[in-house]
Amino acid sequence: MAASGYADLREKLKSMTPHRDEPKNKYVDRTSNGKGRKREYRESDDDELEHSDDSADLREQEAHRVESSITQKSVFSPEDCAHIEEKIDEVVAKGEAGLYREHTVDRAPLRNKYFFGEGYTYGAQLEKRGPGQERLYRKGEVDDIPGWVHELVIKRLVSGGVIPEGFVNSAVINDYQPGGCIVSHVDPLHIFARPIVSVSFFSDSALCFGCRFQFKPIRVSEPVFTLPVKRGSVTVLSGYAADEITHCIRPQDIKERRAVIILRKTRADAPRLDSEVTLSSSPVEKPAPLKAKRSHRRADPDAAHRPRVLEMDKEENRHPSSLSQHRRHGSSENYWKRSHDHDKHRESSGRKVKMRRH
Repeated sequence: MAASGYADLREKLKSMTPHRDEPKNKYVDRTSNGKGRKREYRESDDDELEHSDDSADLREQEAHRVESSITQKSVFSPEDCAHIEEKIDEVVAKGEAGLYREHTVDRAPLRNKYFFGEGYTYGAQLEKRGPGQERLYRKGEVDDIPGWVHELVIKRLVSGGVIPEGFVNSAVINDYQPGGCIVSHVDPLHIFARPIVSVSFFSDSALCFGCRFQFKPIRVSEPVFTLPVKRGSVTVLSGYAADEITHCIRPQDIKERRAVIILRKTRADAPRLDSEVTLSSSPVEKPAPLKAKRSHRRADPDAAHRPRVLEMDKEENRHPSSLSQHRRHGSSENYWKRSHDHDKHRESSGRKVKMRRH
């Protein structure tokens, strides 16, 4: 970020979209009386980021579907939060000291992720990109869920009727610095059962639904629905909000350090990295390394400083019109036909072209 002149993603967003600094009627406050107000739809200045056929009515309907599939409660007092936040700081310190297993800690700019119980590959870690390609790590490659998460968080949610006993086998701590974000996504359906439970700490923020991210420069479209998440609140996603629409954390919504503990249950049939290795009938043979070809020509110490000119380049310089045709149609079927005809013409003219291998 320093190379681009921005230490905080929010500064870049502000420079690109100054009209969004203080939007009105943007949030739905659900923690005070449990009901809340839907945000009023505003025409966005970034029209290129919105579907051209979207209407205010359709967006309002979708916002209602999202809201109706979210449950939110204020569970943890400020004193509870302070105690849990001390424990989160201990997790961060252990991660910095290298005391966790390799796949427990995942670092990204302005956001660190700590996997406990179960971890999985995602994003740039995937060999094949796209939904459905995520895989659980092998058993034992991430650390167990810390005892304090069970005692201070999970038991509290079980006693409050938020989740059933024995539901959670995966706990993830996302630790955001100001301006941090997580792009729009759906928690992998083939990895995690529903619901998705999260608890917020350190500061208030917002969870946005239906945004689209664009990068270089970073821009985020207007959300279909924005849900405030207050410190100490518990958010439960199921149904439409969990499965049918993406959710994200935008850079402008992380104004102070914020941490969230995500509690989930992995599916019994969730694919795992070691299962794919076990399914192969025979070990994959590695191809033999290629041997370097030796040249019997004497080495020229000044050769590296001279431009390399192939004989075929010299010949092409004599026929600039054919060269331009090759470049324009290099990938088409007609290109190969013209090349064949051109070779016949050269053979008939009596000239031969030498091609050197370098």
